[in-house]
Amino acid sequence: MKVKILAVVLLILVLAAGAFVLLNHMENYNEFFYTKVDNSRVKELNVQADEEMKFEYSLDCCDESGKKRELKFKTDRELREGAYLSLEVRSLGVHSWEEVEYEALPEKVKEKLK
Repeated sequence: MKVKILAVVLLILVLAAGAFVLLNHMENYNEFFYTKVDNSRVKELNVQADEEMKFEYSLDCCDESGKKRELKFKTDRELREGAYLSLEVRSLGVHSWEEVEYEALPEKVKEKLK
């Protein structure tokens, strides 16, 4: 009986530790990707008038090393055609974005986004 209780307690501790590590990783994980706005790749969402995010972009992006990845994110407005964006990506997707100047892009990104 004591062995079963000990096994259950140990299992609970292992699961709790795993959950802690996973949540900590998700909260602190972020990566930056860069893209150029292409308004032919935006769709207007069917939303209620009081909802903020009205558009969804699906754009080819690349990280600082030039590795490509398609990312989706929502915005409250249509973005400026040809603008360069820096996207902060966390475990659950794009967390935030901001428009940046071409000169501020990493060199490998400039090669990919000409």
